[in-house]
Amino acid sequence: MKAKLTPVYFKPVMDDDFKKQVINLKNLLSHEAELSEPVAFQACSAVMDEKTDGLIFPQLLGEAFTLIEKFKKIKLPIIIATSDFGTVNMWDWEIVAFLKTEGIKVFSPYSLDLTKVICKSLALKRELKKTKFLVYQDNPGEGGMQGEIFRRFYWWEDKFLNLLKNKFSVTIIKKSFKDLGSKAKELPGSFAEKVINQRGISNAGVSTKALNSAVKIYLAVKEDIGNDENIKGAGINCLNESFYSDSTPCLAWSMLYEDSGLIWACEADISSLMSMYLINKTTDARIMMSNIYPFLMGMSALKHERIDKFPQVNDPQNYALIVHCGYFGVVPRPFCSSWKVVPKVLDIVDDNAIALDARLPEGNITISKLDPALGELMVIEAELEKYVQYPGSHCRNGALVRVPDGFKMMELFNSHHNCFMTGHHGESLKNVARVFDLEIKSA
Repeated sequence: MKAKLTPVYFKPVMDDDFKKQVINLKNLLSHEAELSEPVAFQACSAVMDEKTDGLIFPQLLGEAFTLIEKFKKIKLPIIIATSDFGTVNMWDWEIVAFLKTEGIKVFSPYSLDLTKVICKSLALKRELKKTKFLVYQDNPGEGGMQGEIFRRFYWWEDKFLNLLKNKFSVTIIKKSFKDLGSKAKELPGSFAEKVINQRGISNAGVSTKALNSAVKIYLAVKEDIGNDENIKGAGINCLNESFYSDSTPCLAWSMLYEDSGLIWACEADISSLMSMYLINKTTDARIMMSNIYPFLMGMSALKHERIDKFPQVNDPQNYALIVHCGYFGVVPRPFCSSWKVVPKVLDIVDDNAIALDARLPEGNITISKLDPALGELMVIEAELEKYVQYPGSHCRNGALVRVPDGFKMMELFNSHHNCFMTGHHGESLKNVARVFDLEIKSA
């Protein structure tokens, strides 16, 4: 997946400096962009076909100040990459600032990594037009396990699905979880055992039957995906309709990510799925989703996790506990500092079900999520300080996270589900947001 960019030159003909920079950019962005034949500035406003995601200026000249009306006719994103290093040159800041004050959408990356993020974002914007998310559910929220809770979730609503289609062009494919669960159960145990041996999955603490059942879900979903390369994400209503399966899809999501980079969503939360897919494919961030329990929520959070107190910290208003289904959450094995398959914790799922006791590395993380209207992207740079354990609770191993401003964080949240990624990605996500016309909300 590469951005399709058209280089633009000012002079009547391309000079040697321009040609040299085009070759340089082709080398620097060889994995992120395809540069087409350059066009003259006078003709670039007419470049609007499907073969172009944006314009890239390998060279800026002072005459740009006199061409502002022609700039305003350009309908494509503009990237300024005029230095030897694939970034904007310092000498071009004044031209860039002038264009921005005139309302021109200009990207002026100051690092090659940001240039690459912008390219990947432009490519993804095009690719989303044929992207599909596969979702397994039957009657979500209508009865089922904890139906009174699941009926409150916006991601089930047709209004949200229509909004997702209009904003990101993603197609949602719905299939029956009941049928999937039945198909998985009918698969021979030998099929699962072969995969377990090939992948080197340990069954320490988990029965052979439980591990086989978890792998059978992987095999059943993989069969449904088949050769459809446009299915880029998937989710299952695995808690609310858990009676349709004798296992949980946690292991399947890890294995499918390892296979093809498939992004998953616990509980078929399409809002989180879209957020994770958008962020992972533009920044390459190691990302997962989980529940967040700010210390400011007090007993409401403690009761849900069946623990009697939060860890002792000096400024509790700026802390949160990250836990999902008894552990930190579903994390693909390649992302982890430690990872193992463990028995399930929650009563809501089958006794044969499994969970993952997985950890992202401690250190810098970023919390992010699209808002319900798909017009804003929340970005909070935080720190994962350590992991905490409460034996016998619903928090057997959770992450202790410190944020800059817990009160501001509470204002930004729109769901108990949030997305967490290793590293600080605030600057990258600002550029992603601009490509997709999203407003950044940060704490």
